[in-house]
Amino acid sequence: MDGGQRIADDAGAIPAERGTPSPSRTINLALQGGGAHGAFTWGVLDRFLEEPRLTIEGISGTSAGAINGIMLLAGMVDGGREGARERLATFWRRVADAALWSPLQPSPLDRAMGNFNLDHSPAYQAFDLMTRLFSPYQLNPLGVNPLKDIIVELVDFERVHAASSIKLFVNTTNVRTGKIRVFPNAELSVDALLASACLPSLHRAVEIDGEHYWDGGFMGNPAMFPLLYNCKASDIVLIEINPIAIDHVPESAREIIDRVNTISFNATMMREMRTIAFVTRLLDQHRLTGRSHLRRINFHMVEANAELARYGVSSKLSPDWAFLQALFALGRAKASAWLDDNYAKVGVDSSIDLQRLFF
Repeated sequence: MDGGQRIADDAGAIPAERGTPSPSRTINLALQGGGAHGAFTWGVLDRFLEEPRLTIEGISGTSAGAINGIMLLAGMVDGGREGARERLATFWRRVADAALWSPLQPSPLDRAMGNFNLDHSPAYQAFDLMTRLFSPYQLNPLGVNPLKDIIVELVDFERVHAASSIKLFVNTTNVRTGKIRVFPNAELSVDALLASACLPSLHRAVEIDGEHYWDGGFMGNPAMFPLLYNCKASDIVLIEINPIAIDHVPESAREIIDRVNTISFNATMMREMRTIAFVTRLLDQHRLTGRSHLRRINFHMVEANAELARYGVSSKLSPDWAFLQALFALGRAKASAWLDDNYAKVGVDSSIDLQRLFF
C-alpha cells in the first residue's frame, strides 16, 4: 500500500458514516515510535487487552509502535488476549536481556538519580559523537541488528498473514521517492518491521523488493489514513510518546536534535489530524449534509508527557529492565485513568479538543 499519492488525492475524505455506541466499544490504535519509551505503549496495550469492554479493530504503528503492534497481533493469533499480553511482555524482556552486555548503560550517577538516562555514560557520549561523524555503513558494515533475531523468534509471519482479527498497518519511508509505504497484514515481514524502525543515523536502509526504506516516522508517526480507509470503527486512540507540544525550549545539542526530529516526525500526523478536525467541525455544523461518504471521527489520546520528559532524551536508548518495567507500570496507570475518564465517550465524541491541539 503506497499512501503518498492517496493522501494527496483524498485529502479531507473520511469515508463511511458514523456508527452508534454500544456496551462493547471498538477502537483503532495509532502507536508512535520512540525507542525504549515504547515500553510505555506496552503498558497501555496490556491494560486495554485486559479490558473486556474494549475491542481493537485496527492498529497503525511506526518503529516501536509497529513492533508493539506485531507482538500484539502475533500473540492474539496464537492465544487471544492473554496470548497478546504474554507476547508483548516476552518481547520487552528479550530486548532488556539482549542489552545486558551493551556498553550503552546508565552510569552509577544516572542510576542514583533515578532518571534511567545515559547522560553521564562515557560510552553513550562516545557513541553519540561517532553517529554524527560516521554513517551506519561505516560503523556497522555487516548490518547487524539484534532486533531481527527477537522478531524472528516471536513472530510466525505465515499465521500473521492469514490473521483477520486485527488489521495491522506498519509505516515505512521509501528512501528514494520520499513516499510512505504501508505494509498490511498480508505483506508483513521481519524486514518491514526493521524498516519501520530504521533510523538513518543508526541503521543501514532496509531493502525490500528492490527499494530501500527508513523509519516510517518521517512520513507518519503514525499514519492515520490506513485506519480511516480500511477500518469501520470511528474512534482512534493515539498512544503518544513523542509530545506534540512541550513546556520548555530545548537548550542542549541532544535536546535540540530530539525536538527537531519530534516536530518532523509529527508533521504528517498533524496535517492528517487537521483534516480530521476540519471535517469534524463541518459535520458538527451540519455543513456536509448529504455527504454520506464522510463520517465523524472521534479522537482520543493516552499520554504521559510530563512523566516521560523527566527521563531525558538519551533514555530512549536505554532498555534497562527496571526502566522498561517503570514505563510499563506508567502506561498501565495512564490507560486505567483514561478508561475511567473517557470510556463513555468512545463511539460518541472525541475526548480531546482537536481545534486546540492541532490548529
